[in-house]
Amino acid sequence: MLLENITMAEFKRHLKKTKTIIFPFGTVEEHGNHLPLNTDTLIVYEVLKRVVQKRKVFLAPPIYYGVCTSTSRHPGTISITPETLRRLTCDIVRDAYRKGLRNFFLVTGHGGGLHSYALKEAAETLIEELKGMKIAVLCPYDVLRKELSAIAETPNDSHAGEIETSLVLYLAPELVKGSSKEEYPKMPGPFIVKDKLKYWRGGVWGDPAKASRAKGEQVVQLIVDRVIEIIDMAKDKA
Repeated sequence: MLLENITMAEFKRHLKKTKTIIFPFGTVEEHGNHLPLNTDTLIVYEVLKRVVQKRKVFLAPPIYYGVCTSTSRHPGTISITPETLRRLTCDIVRDAYRKGLRNFFLVTGHGGGLHSYALKEAAETLIEELKGMKIAVLCPYDVLRKELSAIAETPNDSHAGEIETSLVLYLAPELVKGSSKEEYPKMPGPFIVKDKLKYWRGGVWGDPAKASRAKGEQVVQLIVDRVIEIIDMAKDKA
């Protein structure tokens, strides 16, 4: 059930059948010269639409803005702070709770560390505050790391690389504009640098040339199955 497309009467009827809602989180962030700025949002929302075809739960509209650090200087990236993401998440979940929802799944298509930590911190605050609720935070790329590594030909594939390019080729091929060169960031860790572009000019982590629509379809099915598995787990958790 897509929350944005229903009336309040439909919401009330559906609430009698389920108390579960999924909140998708994405970004407006560079993904090389070949993928759109909404790549994270596009992938997570389109995959979750397939989830709600198999489970009668609410799917909220995606939150397009996230915390982007490594790509913060790249053209097109528009980032928010971890504090903003925490507060926005808490506000949304609190109000959904007031409307009768009790099971919350925060699913992020962006795997950035500070972004994920902000969502987890918000969840920790909420679980202490709201009685009788269940909340989970997950990034498909984290919970399927082993399975995705088996599909990718590129070792250490990541941002705008083989897997993400394959997903967009499958979900929205018209948005893929050619390809980008194989590239990996060369940040001088453990130092934090201001000019990220100096060390990661093309904004690609992996080899997009190895992407395929078939791989994207395979990954979509893996994510759908795993998210459904985690949603079903909520029935058994206290």
